[in-house]
Amino acid sequence: MSNTYLSAPVSSEKMPKGIPYIIGNEAAERFSFYGMKGILVIFMTQYLYILPGAGTEAMSNTEAMANYHLFTSAVYFFPIMGALLADILLGKYLTIMLLSVVYCVGHGVLALMGSTDTMPPGIVLAIGLILISVGSGGIKPCVSAHVGDQFGKKNAPLIEKVFGWFYFSINTGAFLSTMLTPWLLEWYGPHLAFGVPGVLMAIATFAFWKGRKVFIHIPAGGMGWVRETFSATGIRAILKLAIIFLFIAVFWALFDQTGSSWVLQAEDLNRNWLGMHWLSSQIQAVNPIMILIYIPIFQFAVYPLINKVWKLTPIRKISLGLFVMVVGFAMVGVVQGWVDAGERPSIGWQVLAYAILTASEVMVSITGLEFAYTQAPKKMKSVIMALFLMSVSLGNLFTTSVNKFIMVPDKLVDAKALVSTWSNADTTIADRKTQAAGKGIGYEQSDDDGFALVLKGWEESVGGDDIRVGYAPDLERVSLVTSEVTVMKEAIAIIGQYWDEHDRLPFNDGGARAINHLQDPWGKPLHYALVNRRNFEITSEGADKVFMTTNDVRAQVHVDSDSIVQQNEIADEAPTGPTSSIFHPTHSWIVVRKAEIDAAKARKAGDASATWEQFVTKTQAESNPVIVKQNHAFTTTWQIGGATTLTGAAYFEFFTWLMLGTAILFVAVGYFYVPKTYIQGDAISVDE
Repeated sequence: MSNTYLSAPVSSEKMPKGIPYIIGNEAAERFSFYGMKGILVIFMTQYLYILPGAGTEAMSNTEAMANYHLFTSAVYFFPIMGALLADILLGKYLTIMLLSVVYCVGHGVLALMGSTDTMPPGIVLAIGLILISVGSGGIKPCVSAHVGDQFGKKNAPLIEKVFGWFYFSINTGAFLSTMLTPWLLEWYGPHLAFGVPGVLMAIATFAFWKGRKVFIHIPAGGMGWVRETFSATGIRAILKLAIIFLFIAVFWALFDQTGSSWVLQAEDLNRNWLGMHWLSSQIQAVNPIMILIYIPIFQFAVYPLINKVWKLTPIRKISLGLFVMVVGFAMVGVVQGWVDAGERPSIGWQVLAYAILTASEVMVSITGLEFAYTQAPKKMKSVIMALFLMSVSLGNLFTTSVNKFIMVPDKLVDAKALVSTWSNADTTIADRKTQAAGKGIGYEQSDDDGFALVLKGWEESVGGDDIRVGYAPDLERVSLVTSEVTVMKEAIAIIGQYWDEHDRLPFNDGGARAINHLQDPWGKPLHYALVNRRNFEITSEGADKVFMTTNDVRAQVHVDSDSIVQQNEIADEAPTGPTSSIFHPTHSWIVVRKAEIDAAKARKAGDASATWEQFVTKTQAESNPVIVKQNHAFTTTWQIGGATTLTGAAYFEFFTWLMLGTAILFVAVGYFYVPKTYIQGDAISVDE
């Protein structure tokens, strides 16, 4: 590092000159990160599979949630790598600059997803997310610690205020991006939606570079860092804080579901609120805007009032926040219970849950960020900040593990993977037969240029219990033939009659009664489950006669949008407010893309003049229908295995009880915790 830069805080009571550059950098960087992260689940479930070169089946909600939390876990794992690089070798400034470039490249990769057929979009997505994990994660502890490094003993009292501004900048960027990026995805597609956050990251990098001459550049610790870290003081600090961070990890396991399970829940809610139609991903903007409101309220009102009757230490703030989280998550569980019952509650209920959840974030996250810095020995600031962020990684890794654990293995996974490899090239029938045989799967060509894959059934050999999976010429899975399918179709027809008579799907008990006279070929009753007002499932336990195993044959049935009969939903489905056509094209990106796919199919079938405009009316009707009363129209997707054992309100209840137990245990731990504070020493005096 050039000796023209200050290497120790100045002795001053004023605000350090480098703070505005750090705050500006953080606002732009958080815009890029939260914009990309906020649309990730919706992109994986609704957009990824229709990109050029992708497969033909959408990713399941549970798999998308698992991938989302795995990515978030990686983002908050790499801080330890960035911290070691900064504290031992490069120092914080150079580490931030280097990894910011990696960060920008990651955004660029996501923006190019689906622009070429040479690499499947799923692979490109993985590469981009890995680069962002390394870049974003690596700079996180360095930026937070770099804020604290700008202060000496005299202006140390300003640290709390600056960390408040720091969090204010984070949430300003998050709010703006959470409002804008889902809108870009809806109307202009993933290239622009992922590209704009990349541009903001480039701006963030430039802003940080501009502040280089006024920053305090604390040198890398080198062997001094090693000696301090592995000294009795360093080890004691790590062990003490690690206990606190483990409890905070459970907080993050719940909090970060606002970007996954909460977004998916919002898809089932009435999203007309405050006079406008909200996209499901945009509801996340409630969190940062509430943060901006709560920070001054808590700092100047809530904390002083509590402190008058109960000394409010950082540990006690965190403890209160954990209990508040229990209430917030319980609220969204109640909302999910209404959805499970076939209702469509207002998005305002989820907003109320956000308001409660955000209060817990103020008490846990902001306090924890400041507490981690002050409890870290001087040469270990970045590493301790990384350990604090590691709690986010552990929490998300736990949520990933839960979502993986509750997924029943999919018996069609090999067939789906095989067919997905045929989407990028025109393989011959002989090639397909050879590749299928290599996986123990039979291949049968149909007269209409479609085909069927023959899989081993319950007896694990080709024979009477074969599973036949039918595919159309465009590789879309269109049928499933097993011994259970006939009776399951009869059950679906009975539910259709119920719909025609009652203008809604039956609740779980009513649906079970309606089909209780039906049995699968093994003499077991079929299972009926209401998913939400538009979706239900019919399941046969299969030959093993055990529910929720890989042998279950499951029909996922969706009530087509133009079959919904409640007339008051016409207004609910109509875009209003800022989504007016003045600000965007006539058709959403996904409508145009699906119309392009239909047109490509028509051209391949011989209609050389087919254009997407000819198909857009049909596609848009499926996405934004005019709601009229008519008899049922169901779309059925057949699966074998692949179910989720913990769904609906039960999923939210599990995490709520987990949080309650964690909060109670933390009270005991906090009672015995003895803090020790370390602040960077002054080395330079200046005239005040």
